[in-house]
Amino acid sequence: MFNSLFDQVDSIIARDPAARNRLEVITCYQGLHAVWFHRLSHLLWNIGLKWIARVLSMFSRFITGIEIHPGAKIGRRVFLDHGLGIVIGETTEIGDDCTIYQGVTLGGTSLYKGVKRHPTLGKGVVVSAGAKVLGGFTVGDGARVGSNAVVLKEIPAGATAVGIPARILHPDLPQSADSKTKEYFSAYGVTPNVDDPVSMALKGLIDATIEQEAKIAALEKALAKLSNTPSSSNVGTSDTKRDLDAIKEWLKE
Repeated sequence: MFNSLFDQVDSIIARDPAARNRLEVITCYQGLHAVWFHRLSHLLWNIGLKWIARVLSMFSRFITGIEIHPGAKIGRRVFLDHGLGIVIGETTEIGDDCTIYQGVTLGGTSLYKGVKRHPTLGKGVVVSAGAKVLGGFTVGDGARVGSNAVVLKEIPAGATAVGIPARILHPDLPQSADSKTKEYFSAYGVTPNVDDPVSMALKGLIDATIEQEAKIAALEKALAKLSNTPSSSNVGTSDTKRDLDAIKEWLKE
């Protein structure tokens, strides 16, 4: 029992630079207290004492500011960082080593009883502050959800979801066998050096426009040469290219 306790506490220290020692984590981290309350309420729920389990979960919400339904399943070393305002629904399943920040909702979109209404988080998932994950789908192992994202569909393992509604960014974790992928932790779901698919699409359109402008300028120059009339498109073409290049640089920021 104590090994499991210290394992969870040590995992919090590894993920939170503000945590200085075990005593501080055990006494001052309401996310840890909420998980402890949930372990007990979940046990009561499973043995049929559902009303008592709900009362205990409500007491836990009053003390910690975190609402976890007793029916939710939470794995080992789950860290509710800061925690205030987190809501976790009845059929939610959270894998080992997940990190969930303040203001997160793991909610459902169905009103039918007895069905999977809430999401399933794989191992090592990071759900950042204010994000809403709504529905009975799966968020793959190692996936990250950006701040204030609204996720309405499945997220592949290792990917990042951002925006409203959330769109999937390309995974950027190291893929080689000798990499430190398992040691990588993305605080607040921040993903460095990632390509936003919307920005990539806009860049592609700009590149195609520049290419077409160059072809049109070449055709106008050839026609002017054949008809012995001066070409006046060079200035306009250069201005257009300069404007499009400026937009591309802005998208990279």
